[in-house]
Amino acid sequence: MKENILIEISARHVHVTKEALEILFGSGAELTVKKMLSQPGQFASEQRVDIVGPRNTLKNVSILGPVRKACQVEVSLTDARTLGVDAPIRESGDTANSAPIKIVGPCGELDLSEGLIAAKRHIHLDPKTADELNLKNGEIVSVEVPSPLARSLTFSDVVIRVNENFAPAMHIDTDEGNAAGIKGVVYGKIRKNA
Repeated sequence: MKENILIEISARHVHVTKEALEILFGSGAELTVKKMLSQPGQFASEQRVDIVGPRNTLKNVSILGPVRKACQVEVSLTDARTLGVDAPIRESGDTANSAPIKIVGPCGELDLSEGLIAAKRHIHLDPKTADELNLKNGEIVSVEVPSPLARSLTFSDVVIRVNENFAPAMHIDTDEGNAAGIKGVVYGKIRKNA
């Protein structure tokens, strides 16, 4: 089976709770929409923070909204090496026993005992599209990525995530996007694993 899916590169970013936002930006702080993202209701905010690791700092990292129930920092493995942390590859939200990290805002800072991950590559699907493609939540597939730069490759171990609030798109990080030479709008072909 081969089906086309939009591939989007997800750069380093932070998710915060309401309480964390107020620590970082002051009492009553709210996230301000800078740009809406492809996933319904999700946005890149105007608010930015610094991510501080034992070795280095990544400055001006975007906070994605809306606020969440837990704080999470998503970076590429290259970013993790720059910071000096060992980031586990996990699905978003799976931060138990992940890497510790410091988040610094203009009004305060947070020392997270866990919360930094490298996001596992994944495909967002709404239930209707998942049914049409005969794919189930949690299923693992491969995705062929053509490249105009002669760097075509196949991503394996791509997890399917199904939710009524999702729009169809595959998310990879900047390391993966660079490996495939992805620029502009690119579609990959989903292959069910045998």
